[in-house]
Amino acid sequence: MHPNVERVAAVLRGHGASGEIVELAEPAPTAVAAAELLGCEVGAICNSLIFAADGAPLLVLTSGAHRVDTAAVARLVGAAKVERATPAFVREATGQAIGGVAPVGHPAPIRTLIDTWLDKYDVVWAAGGHAHTVFPTSYAELLRITGGTPGDIGATA
Repeated sequence: MHPNVERVAAVLRGHGASGEIVELAEPAPTAVAAAELLGCEVGAICNSLIFAADGAPLLVLTSGAHRVDTAAVARLVGAAKVERATPAFVREATGQAIGGVAPVGHPAPIRTLIDTWLDKYDVVWAAGGHAHTVFPTSYAELLRITGGTPGDIGATA
């Protein structure tokens, strides 16, 4: 098991999370790819996206059916500027590569916003620390395990 996946699994166990990490036969670096592999709606995929909010890492957990509205996110977090992070910034903040960033298991806590749209699904699927891994969870569980803040952060893609 990849060290990132082991770390994420340990955090999930430590928080008493209900789901276990599932290894996929193929990588699922996008919400569409993950939904196809899992046989679910793209909206039930929880994208873990890192942004730079006034230079600080910000994790936005959004439905795969949404595009993040960075102006809305900036208002929610009180930032003057929110922009997509570079791959190097993502790896530094999370210890994980784009396409497999998990909501947990980072070197240090990251301020987190969670798309309220995810509450429409009984089960949502989040990345497990590597593009080949996911785990089932729920909106309520994501709020609990990340300490995240709910928000209306996007528009339908």
